[in-house]
Amino acid sequence: MPLATTGELVTRAAAARSAVAAFNIITLEHVEAVIAGAESVRSPVVLQVSENAVKFRYGRVLPLARAAVAAAERAAVPVALHLDHVQSDDLLRQAPGAGFSSVMYDASRLPYAENLAATRAAADWAHTQGLWIEAELGRVGGKAGPDGTANPAEAPLDAHAPGARTDPAEARAFVADSGVDALAVAVGSSHAMTTRTAALDHTLLERLAGTLDVPLVLHGSSGLPDGELAAAVAGGIAKVNVGTALNIAMTGAIRTFLAAHPEAVDSRSYLTVGREAMVRTVAEIIRALG
Repeated sequence: MPLATTGELVTRAAAARSAVAAFNIITLEHVEAVIAGAESVRSPVVLQVSENAVKFRYGRVLPLARAAVAAAERAAVPVALHLDHVQSDDLLRQAPGAGFSSVMYDASRLPYAENLAATRAAADWAHTQGLWIEAELGRVGGKAGPDGTANPAEAPLDAHAPGARTDPAEARAFVADSGVDALAVAVGSSHAMTTRTAALDHTLLERLAGTLDVPLVLHGSSGLPDGELAAAVAGGIAKVNVGTALNIAMTGAIRTFLAAHPEAVDSRSYLTVGREAMVRTVAEIIRALG
């Protein structure tokens, strides 16, 4: 079917008090596994390419993006393509021509005023290109940032560092002043977790959902158990980002296969089991979202 847009999938999910799963892809096996997993549970899905994945692919976004578009157009469920955690303005400007309908522009490393200015400029440009744009905001109140600055409003802090939280009043002002279409909020999840032991601040999530009039996005969702994922969706999250969970599934399956078959040299043999492990993980996570 035709390539879907992230904006329409997330807007529809938000209106239904549900969430769309968005999976980060690195290889063609990731692309195929995400689509197959989504098809198995008859759910729309978002394929995400991060700036780090682009760097891994020799700095070229088109090969993986075009493969993702070709696979998405042959899928039995709606599939959208999203450019994730973009810090490079040059990469941002490649998005429309590569098939992306949306971008997560990440200036969260900057102090608030600089984050706002950079995000506003990115949003203004993105909207002229018909792109849906997501941003990120979160910091620890009352603590110094990593540069030692005492005033946290002036100190950059990764929005998903341990303890980071998004302030509802600040978030409301940021969304209004930046013009973004969705906001990734810091409510207790953390990127790159390899255990599903994180717990969200559901009281804060409820406040954010009641304060903001744009869809909320949850990053770092690989570290959340099924119950926390379901509760996040019930609390107002409309887009759930997952990356590490796929890599855990793929790597674990390949490691087990090669341990049992030390003579194997054909990469198709172990990539097949790695891909199938990711298919199962995609289906499980989508089911957990309800």
